Parts: sequence; structure tokens; C-alpha cells
Amino acid sequence: MLGAGPGIGRSVAFRFAVDGMPVAVVGRSRPTVDAVAAGIRDTGADVLGLAADVADEDALRAALRTAEERFGVPDVVVYNAALVRPDALGELDAAGQLAAWKVNVVGALTAAAQVLPGMAARGSGTFLVTSGMPEPKPGYVSLSLGKAGVRTLAELLDLGYRDVGVHVATVTVAGPVAEGTAWDPDDIAEHYWRLHHQPREAWTHEVVH
Repeated sequence: MLGAGPGIGRSVAFRFAVDGMPVAVVGRSRPTVDAVAAGIRDTGADVLGLAADVADEDALRAALRTAEERFGVPDVVVYNAALVRPDALGELDAAGQLAAWKVNVVGALTAAAQVLPGMAARGSGTFLVTSGMPEPKPGYVSLSLGKAGVRTLAELLDLGYRDVGVHVATVTVAGPVAEGTAWDPDDIAEHYWRLHHQPREAWTHEVVH
């Protein structure tokens, strides 16, 4: 789980852990990672918590290598990292836009480049990306651009890897995530679980919640 936090990240990691899968959770903040990992350990699953900034290619690749050394080539990788902040048209300078793009899109590409070759060599695996903004919003320019970009990336990865047995898909969350609402993270987590367990002949490549 890349982008471990108290919302979707925690819920997805917990959903896989309750069925006995070992889980590695990666987040930028060590206290956040430790809190998420501690909650998942209550399931009895083997959990590895790693702190790394997805915008730092070397740190992200190192975290993924550490997880693979512990658990082997992953069965499923979820990219849930995003830089969510309001910004109007022209408000962010080029550096700000590039910083957001690194988190929202380039981190997913780095993760895919690190883990998908191993999945392809094995002939199986799932790479899932949390998307959003099915329609662009003028008040969230960098995020709108990022979510459009990451959906395109997922399509490219699907074209490149589906014939060798790797399922790439996006879960597009079309509203604000909050417990007890239509966008409850535990409900959203079920999409990731179902996508991972779909038979190859029925693969879905985008789910909108």
C-alpha cells in the first residue's frame, strides 16, 4: 500500500490483511505509517511499515525493494498517494505544479517500473491506482490534471502488461472520503479487493465509486 493514511489507505490495507495476506504500508510520515501498521497488526497479519516519500524516486524504489525482500514479488500493489490541495487556474507556479505531478503521477510510474517486471516474469499480479476527479474542477487544478494523468498512465500500463498476466486498474473516487457517508473508505476498499480477485477473462479496468 503506497500512500498509507487514515482513509482509503488504511481501509484497503486492512481489507487485504483480514484475509491473511501480508501487507507492507508505505507513507511519507513515520508516525502515520506506524499508526496504520499498528491497527492492521490487530488482524494477526504480518505487517511491514515503511516511511518513504513517493516523490523521491530513490526512496520509493528502496521501500519497494525492502518489501519484496520481506514478502517476495507482490501479488498486489496499490498506489493511493496524492497531493490534495485547492489551487485555482494560474495560482500555482511551474514548480508547484511539478511538485504535485511528482506525487499524483510520477510516483505511480516509478512504482510500476519497479514492481511490474517481476509480476510479468511470474505471470500474475495486480496494480491498482486510486483515481478521482472524473470531471475536472477549476478549484483543484493540479489534482484534476494529476488524476487525468494517472488514469492515462493506468491505461498505458494495461496495454503494456495485460498480455503477460498483470491486471492494472483504477478506482475512481468521485466524492470526498469520509466515514459514514456515500464515500466511506471501508466501502471503497471493497472495490480493490474485488478487482484483485477478478478472473482474467472478466478483468475490469476502472471502477467509479
